[in-house]
Amino acid sequence: MKIEQIYTGCLAQGAYFIESKGEIAIIDPLREVQPYIDKAENVNGKIKYIFETHFHADFVSGHVTLAEKTGATIIFGPSANPSFKAHIAKDNEVFQLGEITITALHTPGHTMESTTYLLKDKYGKDYAIFSGDTLFLGDVGRPDLAQKAADMTQEQLAGLLYDSLRTKIMTLADDVIVYPAHGAGSACGKNLSKETVGSIGDQKATNYALRANMTKEEFVKEVTDGLLPPPAYFPMNVKLNKEGYENVENIIKEAQSFQPNVFETVANDTDALILDVRHQDDFAKGHIPKSIFIGIDGQFAPWVGALILDYKQPILLVTPDGREEETITRLARVGYDNTIGYLKGGFDAWKKAGMEYDTVSTIDAHVLEEKIKENVPVFDVRKPGEYASEHIVDVPSTPLDFLNEHLSEFPKEKDFYVHCAGGYRSMIAASILKARGYHNVIDVKGGYAAIKQTEIKRTTYVCPSTL
Repeated sequence: MKIEQIYTGCLAQGAYFIESKGEIAIIDPLREVQPYIDKAENVNGKIKYIFETHFHADFVSGHVTLAEKTGATIIFGPSANPSFKAHIAKDNEVFQLGEITITALHTPGHTMESTTYLLKDKYGKDYAIFSGDTLFLGDVGRPDLAQKAADMTQEQLAGLLYDSLRTKIMTLADDVIVYPAHGAGSACGKNLSKETVGSIGDQKATNYALRANMTKEEFVKEVTDGLLPPPAYFPMNVKLNKEGYENVENIIKEAQSFQPNVFETVANDTDALILDVRHQDDFAKGHIPKSIFIGIDGQFAPWVGALILDYKQPILLVTPDGREEETITRLARVGYDNTIGYLKGGFDAWKKAGMEYDTVSTIDAHVLEEKIKENVPVFDVRKPGEYASEHIVDVPSTPLDFLNEHLSEFPKEKDFYVHCAGGYRSMIAASILKARGYHNVIDVKGGYAAIKQTEIKRTTYVCPSTL
């Protein structure tokens, strides 16, 4: 028996490759499926099952394409109703895979169809669970994402999740391994661990939601307390996962390479969004006017989903050399399929062609230390929890996720300064503000990490876990 976790950092997502006697199961695959097919060929195996723990909201799964390419059966849990061919498992239904078995445990609460898959070894011993978004390490799945579809309140769903955890998962032995669908950084929970593999025993001992003496009322209150609004792209991803989608390979083939003058013409004719995914320092030194920065080497896909509200928006790319296909693929992972093309030769080609470009003004934190004595406007674009934990005294919270709601607060007549934790998100904010006509924005390099090395007055630190 072989179990491999295939973890994708920018989505904080874990897919799983399970093999026994040449038969293979894939759990929650990403949209680009060739790596799973290659892995199967490398072990001379055949993909028999594709298990989906639920209709994912934060990424587009590869189940449809993988089934088309391999003939494998897609498995969903009870109450799922996809538009494509799939096997809807009964609660406790058993699937044979070589010498091992995988049992579908219906665990509603995160969503109604949420299902945990229990793997038993060749001796019939409970070995591991693939818990999807039902149980994370240190947390459980948020119960507010399926309200509309399920016609239930988040409190009712949380109550179901309480029952699922206590009747299906907490009854398992302490040594059973827990393989969750997500780790820290995912918006599917509130306080996920950075670890990506754990055990039932560890979770009983450390996970706030699995306290032995916890009442259902306490659970509902704690799980629903402090939930931030889900990213705007979540419903669209659920729809694609439920109804099907285009093969990502076709999307890559359809994207064209444009010389600078043609790129400019296409941008004007299509009203496409120009998305620049280079490093923030490169964007600051020079970029196409009105382009938006979201760096490929940060939390790329989640920020695309949070900030580009129209998933059908035509997109033109400016990428680091050789990373065009990767960028198109990562956009498609979260349902952004309308990439028209990319700038051939990247931004260097744009400059060599003598095309107009813009820059972002930046300062070091020690310069801000002097400027702030003059009561200059400073804006903190980190998440509310980061801000509540510690921030510059008298500086307001203007989270990047909700930047549009704060536009009226930014002055147009004088310089103002933005910072995040390290510089990635503040450059995203600066790019959006410049595209909206706020050319007096100045980015603080190094963000709050650099600010903490100065004498700028800050609030007393509060541990985020206590908030």
